[in-house]
Amino acid sequence: MTIRLYMDRNVPSAITVGLRLRGVDVLTAYEDGHHRVPDAQLLDRAQVLGRVLFSEDDDLVAEAVLRQRDGRDFPGVIYAHQLRAAIGTVIDDLYLIATAGDSDDLANMVQFLPL
Repeated sequence: MTIRLYMDRNVPSAITVGLRLRGVDVLTAYEDGHHRVPDAQLLDRAQVLGRVLFSEDDDLVAEAVLRQRDGRDFPGVIYAHQLRAAIGTVIDDLYLIATAGDSDDLANMVQFLPL
């Protein structure tokens, strides 16, 4: 099984396009009409959609960590710092995660990139 990804509003479109060219199921917050909602609501939306959220936003990671501490479920967050991970590396790592794993593998976890 593969992991379906949900892209935060801060993710460069080149990452989304690169993943789609490789056949990864990606939905962006813009496409979903949720690009202006607070991080907590975006994470809730990813949960409803059954998608793991990818972000380059430190605040979103903080929200995920709060949920871990409180024992609240979330679908998982994959995070890459915008200045420390090249777009090609992020695409390669996300492709590997999306095609080699299952959504349950990332449930309630934060995965940092690069791998």
